[in-house]
Amino acid sequence: QVQLVESGGGLVQAGGSLRLSCAASRSTFTINAIGWYRQAPGKERELVAAIVSGGSTNYAESVKGRFTISRDNAKNTVYLQMNSLKPEDTAVYYCNAQIWVAIQRYEYWGQGTQVTVSS
Repeated sequence: QVQLVESGGGLVQAGGSLRLSCAASRSTFTINAIGWYRQAPGKERELVAAIVSGGSTNYAESVKGRFTISRDNAKNTVYLQMNSLKPEDTAVYYCNAQIWVAIQRYEYWGQGTQVTVSS
């Protein structure tokens, strides 16, 4: 019931910046939690950052101080600002949304956007 579309990926040099966007087909007021995950070749998908409806955020230790997650409810969009990028940040980045209804939880994924950081 929720469609997610990521954008903003690309090729940058180490030390550069990118801003990823996740556009949702449903008001972000009604989405309980949205997060960014990434998956590099040969590695498991990992949580990068998350934000819940109350505004609390959570970050992977490897990106603290460099990445910032935020949301614009008027635009139904969540952003991931990535600064001081490193080659190890290279991965496909996915947007994830969770909706809690009664005792049920529903999860949705976007198609992903490629981020490549050159050394």
